[in-house]
Amino acid sequence: MFLTLKKVITKIKKNKHKNIKISYTASLFKKGNKFCINKFLEEANELALEFKKKNKKKIINETVDTIYHLFVLLELNQINFSSIKKELNRRLKFSGIEEKKNRKI
Repeated sequence: MFLTLKKVITKIKKNKHKNIKISYTASLFKKGNKFCINKFLEEANELALEFKKKNKKKIINETVDTIYHLFVLLELNQINFSSIKKELNRRLKFSGIEEKKNRKI
């Protein structure tokens, strides 16, 4: 699974500097952080709506869109996926309840 996600991240990194007329990714980077946040929220909302409708095919498609836009935001904000992976691995050592209780607010 991580290999596929890594390929998506690599493609985002590669395409972010392309011509905006031929690369959707480049056009997102050009529009900036605020636009990309709104786009991510739009995709996440569409995903939630498909879960309510219980349409598996659309859930899968909207999940892919949401993940893509999340990865664009991470790259735009210079947050490395290895940091996300490291945090995921750290959290696997605790129950969700225990992990939330130990978070610093």
